[in-house]
Amino acid sequence: MTSTELPRTMAAVQLDRHGGLDALTYRDDVPVPRPSGDEVLIEVHACGMNNTDVWVREGAYGSDTDPNAVSTWRRGRSTLTFPRIQGTDSVGVIVAVGEGVPAARIGERVIVDFSLYNRDDDSLADIDYIGHGRDGGYAEYQCVPAANAHAVDTTLTDAELATFCCAYLTGEHMLERANVQAGERVLVTGASGGVGSGIVQLCRARGAIPYAVTRADKAEALMAIGAEAVIDRGAADWVEAVEAATGGAPIDVVADLVAGPHFNDLLRILRPEGRYTTAGAIAGPVVELDLRTLYLKQLQINGSSQGRRSDFQRLLGHVLAGRIRPLLHATYRLSDFHHAQRDFMDKDYVGKLVVVPDRHWDRVGAPHVRD
Repeated sequence: MTSTELPRTMAAVQLDRHGGLDALTYRDDVPVPRPSGDEVLIEVHACGMNNTDVWVREGAYGSDTDPNAVSTWRRGRSTLTFPRIQGTDSVGVIVAVGEGVPAARIGERVIVDFSLYNRDDDSLADIDYIGHGRDGGYAEYQCVPAANAHAVDTTLTDAELATFCCAYLTGEHMLERANVQAGERVLVTGASGGVGSGIVQLCRARGAIPYAVTRADKAEALMAIGAEAVIDRGAADWVEAVEAATGGAPIDVVADLVAGPHFNDLLRILRPEGRYTTAGAIAGPVVELDLRTLYLKQLQINGSSQGRRSDFQRLLGHVLAGRIRPLLHATYRLSDFHHAQRDFMDKDYVGKLVVVPDRHWDRVGAPHVRD
């Protein structure tokens, strides 16, 4: 499809401001973007949902001096402008290319690396992401840098592929930052969510042993994807519950997505010289820390967000080799986006939710469909 054959307008969900769900508007008159130099235009077939969509919408990132300040991702260095089309986990087909991109790429089935690296090296010092610094995949079409569109040859469906990128890349980078090795025990909080369930599988892919913290009714699902044991997040004493689950064996790494009131307990659970890595704080970002626990146990704390190009290549290798599998809980029509995000925020599921443009709805197929 050439640029002259493209439709002039498309359906998309636009974020108009910080706020509640009413800040998101479904429109069918959004101009179809045209690819600039070194860009490709993708016809989006599916796009996964992530916590960052909600936190950016709510402006919930705070500031260095006020945790309750309305602020977006990157805080004082924000590149967010309104209206913005969010959505990081895009899968689709290249339908047009910009100058400098081979026309032969038209027709490629691709998965999008959502990270905007802004540097030629593998540094994360100035990273941004698609769906924040530029428009994302909650739309029928999106433009991305050609280097971010990776051709894929797999029997996985578009919706299944759209479960991986943001969540699993975040999880892989967390494990890489903590230098997780084969045979090490990793405690994963928030293990039923997109990132947490990804980490459980990614631990197994590198030979590590994951222990999952989640609701008791989700334990069976976590065991099915590789958790060695499941700790009920409602346990009165997390330290005691983890020790019972491991049979007294030490925890080498905590991969935390929850934080909140259990933060110091998680440091207590770690063995001396253990490592803590985090990329989320769904139970509360402001925590209480006894520094004596940190320095007397010689602990290491790593903050993590997104991932490097090398992390993405490793992740894609796991996907295409079948070492990790998609956990697609449900798909939703793009026009039913408010419903999708309400269900996403309720967290009453294991794995991922995916949004599909209405024009491609019939391609998705049962059983993972919500009407």
